[in-house]
Amino acid sequence: MNYKYEVRLDMWMRVLVAAMLFVLSFIGSAAHATPPNVVMIISDDQGWTDYGFMGHEQIRTPRLDQLAKESALFRRGYVPSSLCRPSLATLVTGLYPHQHKISGNDPAGKRGARGNELREQLIAHIDNVPTLPRLLATKGYLSLQTGKWWEGNYRRGGFTHGMTRGFPEKGGRHGDDGLTIGRKGMKPIIDFIHTAEEQQKPFFIWYAPFMPHTPHNPPERLSKKYVDAGATRKDAAYYAMCEWFDETVGQLLDHLADRNLEDNTLIIYVTDNGWKQGSAGSQLRGGKRSPHEGGIRTPIMLRWPGHVKPGDYDAAVSSIDPVPTILSACDLKSTANMQGRNLLPAANGEELSRDTIFGETFAHDVADIDHPARSLQYRWAIEDARWKLILDAESKNRELYDLSTDPHEKHNVASSKPYIVRRRPGRLDAWWTPGR
Repeated sequence: MNYKYEVRLDMWMRVLVAAMLFVLSFIGSAAHATPPNVVMIISDDQGWTDYGFMGHEQIRTPRLDQLAKESALFRRGYVPSSLCRPSLATLVTGLYPHQHKISGNDPAGKRGARGNELREQLIAHIDNVPTLPRLLATKGYLSLQTGKWWEGNYRRGGFTHGMTRGFPEKGGRHGDDGLTIGRKGMKPIIDFIHTAEEQQKPFFIWYAPFMPHTPHNPPERLSKKYVDAGATRKDAAYYAMCEWFDETVGQLLDHLADRNLEDNTLIIYVTDNGWKQGSAGSQLRGGKRSPHEGGIRTPIMLRWPGHVKPGDYDAAVSSIDPVPTILSACDLKSTANMQGRNLLPAANGEELSRDTIFGETFAHDVADIDHPARSLQYRWAIEDARWKLILDAESKNRELYDLSTDPHEKHNVASSKPYIVRRRPGRLDAWWTPGR
């Protein structure tokens, strides 16, 4: 072969290979850039111990157990507020209750026309902050609200689709028609996914069923199983509610699999707050509305095949983190007021750049619609996933627990370790000083 021809051929082969690599790189990056679907699964009033994968000896949660195996599992997750409405508002805004100002479930002591006026003023806070559905809409997402939703019509939160018509249209306090999801099937979610596929749109699903929340009225086939195993009827009803909720999660996951949507769907699991009932939470200190672990601790899971490495992760994380995580996954930036962390690096083994997480507990009823501090009961901080300090509203009564050896908070060591107690209130004040 002629030497010059051979050199020219080699040059063109190099050009061709380079071009092919460029095209393949473009295809790969384009595929990677495809925005993921997002599903947020929110359990309602479930103790952090009350899952098979968290070690409960009686409650069966096989579908959540499997999800945990396929996820980055943060066993040490926390919610800043252990009350339904403020906790859910945090999950949709990525803000602490003192930031979004939805600090309790209902306005205090007002009925009739004035009560309705205050309800509207409380709901109006959701109009004044960015919400996850509104932020995702800038990327073309369709979003569906199902289950618990306190903030009026689903559109008030920026959802494009939803089940809750809310106050004042429906008069529902915390979900009206939305509360049927799970308990009466999953059809609204299945129909929504079909709509999103037809429109070729990425989607966000808020699945916050009224489960295992009271009323504890599970199918007899489930409660009987626990009664036969020796549980009291009261405990059996709660255990069965946890399993019934688990079944609905399985139905949702199965539909994603049937539609070949698993690989490009980010699933985040969290509960809104804890629950304590008889032997169901016999070791738990506190429950709903408590600053103790029984009220604020929850497992948090992330599943996104190819982007999240399944496994158990030691970092303590917070329910202020899912919104920044979702925004990052969808190539959006967190707003300036969001203090949460993008958990995707931590879900791949990187160290989480945070040594302290914070929370606040407010009264059930909101004393002042615009000033959350007036309903404050406790602030708390957990440093290095170990030392937990709880201060009452006046910062006079102090509790300190070493969660590394005392996860159920049986021993308040504040008096024996004053040097540890002294330096931590300053961190709470730097985070949020009530009244400022």
